[in-house]
Amino acid sequence: MKYLLGYDIGSSSVKAALIEAASGKPIGTVFAPDNEMLISSPQSGFAEQDPETWWNELIIATKKLKQKFSFKQDEIVAIGISYQMHGLVCVDKNLKSLRPSIIWCDSRAVEIGNNAFKHLGETFCLQHLLNSPGNFTASKLRWVQENEPRVYDRIHKVMLPGDYIALKLTGVAGTTISGLSEGIFWDFRNSNISGELLEYYGIDEKLLSTLVPTFGEQGRLHREAAEALGLSSGIPVSYRAGDQPNNAFSLNVLEPGEVAATAGTSGVIYGVTDKSDYDELSRVNTFVHVNHSEENPRNGILLCVNGTGILNSWLRKNFFSSYSYETINAGAAMSPIGSGGLSFYPFGNGAERILVNKNFGGHLQNLDFNRHQWQDVARAAQEGIVFALHYGSEIMQKMGVHLTTIRAGYANMFLSDVFASTFANISNCAVELYNTDGALGAARAAGVGVGYYSDFNSCFSGMHMLKRIEPDQGVQKLVSEAYHKWKKGLLNLM
Repeated sequence: MKYLLGYDIGSSSVKAALIEAASGKPIGTVFAPDNEMLISSPQSGFAEQDPETWWNELIIATKKLKQKFSFKQDEIVAIGISYQMHGLVCVDKNLKSLRPSIIWCDSRAVEIGNNAFKHLGETFCLQHLLNSPGNFTASKLRWVQENEPRVYDRIHKVMLPGDYIALKLTGVAGTTISGLSEGIFWDFRNSNISGELLEYYGIDEKLLSTLVPTFGEQGRLHREAAEALGLSSGIPVSYRAGDQPNNAFSLNVLEPGEVAATAGTSGVIYGVTDKSDYDELSRVNTFVHVNHSEENPRNGILLCVNGTGILNSWLRKNFFSSYSYETINAGAAMSPIGSGGLSFYPFGNGAERILVNKNFGGHLQNLDFNRHQWQDVARAAQEGIVFALHYGSEIMQKMGVHLTTIRAGYANMFLSDVFASTFANISNCAVELYNTDGALGAARAAGVGVGYYSDFNSCFSGMHMLKRIEPDQGVQKLVSEAYHKWKKGLLNLM
């Protein structure tokens, strides 16, 4: 039997998944640790993780996968990697991490990016980078240069979280065009690294990792890594992508007009386009999609809300600790549409791009101690997350992204009937839920990258739709009224 192995490096956990190569059938997914990984916040607005923690949890997850499914170490055909986007990892000449990774929800570089947007020129940034430099990887690197010069002087290579995991697996310091675009290093108009941005920030291009293909051999599993994982050395690593482009791939969202969604720690709506579009305020962002080529350009327009599943987990940890997520979801369903007048604003996980990088925290409005119960708070949180995503999708639709059907994995917040039905009703779109996740998608993509599958269509043979939620005209008016009340409250907060 031959298998494909996929890893998904999140900020909460590391997932490892196995696909039966011939049939495309998902064998299973495991994750580590059992509880969420620590995000350190040494100052307000900071968010860091030790890159070595990702590697250690990946080893544990691989061992769990072997124990659960009993595959042989020489039965793995290829490895694919999905990873949390926009993080910064700095390594020295010995390829050792110099400092904790500054991860995606860290807000420290907002002003650095804003100043770059102003001094490089908004027109230049939007036409060439399709984004403000904002709070992305390049701006985080500039922060290290300004605030930790001794660390900066020792940097040999900078990389994204997935690049670091590929480095640990293969010993090769590489990155992809898609990765460079998510770090805001990529010039879309000239199809190369942006010399103007590097010059403005004073960053030497030699610090960037070598370009490798998104699909294709990026290196092979070296002996030390193979021994740690209990796998055979020489297995090709043949795919890597940021978690949101990869989530879209996992759902076979590859062509213009197709839309994917996810609702883990953060929430995302991701639409594919063949144009180089941008939002003038960079509230949504355009990156190179995984199947992009010069002949057939494919970009992904990404709307991200940082405070999504993390709000749900925060409520459970601090207020509903005796309840499972299933119990919380059932309780939310007992509350009426509109949550009895409560409005929850899930903006408590760093600066939010859809709010022009403002970071004003989470808010619960209209709480009545005599009337509201925990079920109302649970529903208000889920509705608030959906409404935040819909608020952002209105920006995407003005850019020409048309929402007709939204695909998502049957996981995380989409396990809640309240969440999924609210999503369908406010967007007026069918929501299709599939038996996939980021790690399974990375495994399928690895099969494409190594040439096991001849094309993209072949790798999705084992993926199936589990559930389809249609908009309900009978309740859409109530959902719309709740959204407009929520939106009015948001505009007052802003």
